[in-house]
Amino acid sequence: MYRNLINTIFYVFLSQFVFSQQYDFEKLDKYFDSLKENNRFMGTVAISKGNELIYTKSVGFLDYENNILLNSNSKFRIGSISKTFTSVLILKSEEDGKLNLDDTIENFFPDLPNSEKITIENLLSHRSGIFNFTNSPEYMEYRIQPKSREELIKIISNFDSIFKPGSRSEYSNSNYVLLTIILEEVYSRNYSEILSEKITKPYELNHTYYGDKIDINNNEAKSYMYAGEWIEQEETDASVPLGAGGIVSNPSDLTKFSDLLFTGKILKDQSLEKMKKINGQYGLGIFTIPFYKKTAFGHTGGIDGFSSIFANFTEDGISYSLNSNGTNFNNNDISIAVLSAIFDKPYEIPTFSNYEIYPEDLDKLIGTYSSKTIPLIIEVTREDNTLLIQGTGQPKISLEAVERNIFKSNIVGAEFEFKPEENSFILRQNGAIIKFVKSN
Repeated sequence: MYRNLINTIFYVFLSQFVFSQQYDFEKLDKYFDSLKENNRFMGTVAISKGNELIYTKSVGFLDYENNILLNSNSKFRIGSISKTFTSVLILKSEEDGKLNLDDTIENFFPDLPNSEKITIENLLSHRSGIFNFTNSPEYMEYRIQPKSREELIKIISNFDSIFKPGSRSEYSNSNYVLLTIILEEVYSRNYSEILSEKITKPYELNHTYYGDKIDINNNEAKSYMYAGEWIEQEETDASVPLGAGGIVSNPSDLTKFSDLLFTGKILKDQSLEKMKKINGQYGLGIFTIPFYKKTAFGHTGGIDGFSSIFANFTEDGISYSLNSNGTNFNNNDISIAVLSAIFDKPYEIPTFSNYEIYPEDLDKLIGTYSSKTIPLIIEVTREDNTLLIQGTGQPKISLEAVERNIFKSNIVGAEFEFKPEENSFILRQNGAIIKFVKSN
């Protein structure tokens, strides 16, 4: 359910040619072939124009252990893109007369700090001041365990408010867990049933539903991390993320949903305008994704080893979606390549180095590191010939050896220069240079 914004901006120009003349999909296929051959990405992308699917590509495995490949209908946990669906459901409940966005939430959650001041709209726009429960160190321990609604409310209510409601924006999965519970109360049905009745059945999103334990026999992908080979990741129990991150879908359904939503087929015009209004950093279940002079509405998502994005360029009639169940690459770069192919911008097919590293060299780097600059603990471990890092409360990430004692991560856009004789490493990321020292 983490959020990874695309910051790269594209310039878009519209061509008058028909689809077959407009796009070089052969080059895009070669781009994905390079990622596949170098174990950089597993997943599916889809692009639609004018409600017509014009490109889809799947690479990698649905089930690596049993050699089952992904296909264009394979389904993924979409993480925080679920929030867009939950926002639509809340806006539909307002249209149905079940609630108002300016209602406060004390009747639903009387023990929650500031509940008498927090409105439903505050929850939708991440302006509630409620602490993000997935940021707590304990979350990584209990996320794989079943949780009742009452347990989730108690977990969230035990945290102090972090700012005055409505005063600023700060992303919090807690908001959308609570919105899920509100929906279930006002409709007297569970979230899965509401989602089906209000969105997926009437709009024929046949590959979209609330998830449960992953079922490969239902064409549902497992998720993976790469560490010399693809390693299956633990599943967050479906009872935990709720409408903040528990939906299953695929790129074809997400582009269809995007097209329908932003052309006014799902919500009334007034509701859609509320959704698109940016207050601080966020709209209601969406945010803006800039591409040079163009701006898309959309959302990103991540849960376990899954990562996702959807973006809608309403003026151009373009919707784009990516669902990944394993990445050893920066998915932002993949989005750049795909959209460059659509918008006739240059991009390169990636090449990869294969610097040879030995376990005995990696063993010197293993340990727990901390910094005086930022409050982050990083565990460095090894899987065979692959070095792994894990920040507190974060998933493990594999590093690629560039040269002796120097590694990089395309996933987070960072370089790690280890100095084993000093028991330290230097992190270079986004212009920052931070020293970490080993404590054991």
